[in-house]
Amino acid sequence: MSNQDNGISPRQTDRWLEPGATNALVIYILYLAGLVIGVSGIVGIVLAYVNRGKAGGFVESHYTFLIRTFWIGLLYALISVVLMMLVVGFLLMFVVAVWFIARCVLGLQALQRGEPVKNPQSWLLGS
Repeated sequence: MSNQDNGISPRQTDRWLEPGATNALVIYILYLAGLVIGVSGIVGIVLAYVNRGKAGGFVESHYTFLIRTFWIGLLYALISVVLMMLVVGFLLMFVVAVWFIARCVLGLQALQRGEPVKNPQSWLLGS
C-alpha cells in the first residue's frame, strides 16, 4: 500500500533527491555550503554520483560538471595545502576558492536558464 493509497501525499522535500534540475540545484548549494561546512560537499558528491545517468536531457551535463568540480577542486586544494609551506599556497587556496565559487555560480545560472553546461569537461570555468 503506497502513501497515496492512504491519502498521504509525498513530502515536498522527497523530490530533492530525485534526479533532475532540483537535485542538481541542491548539489550546487551543498557545494557552496561546503566551503563553510565541509561535510556538505561530500553529501553533494554522493548525490551527484547516485543520480548521474538517470536524469537525461540538459541536467546530465550538470552532473558531469558537478562531479568534475568536486574532484578538480579537491586536487587544487591539496596542491595549495602542500604549497602553504612556501607561503604561495595561501594565495593559491584563495584562487581555488574563487574558482570553485565561480564554477558553482556559472553552473547555477545555466541550470536556472534550463541550459546545459557548455563544456562540462573543462578544468577551468566550463563556459
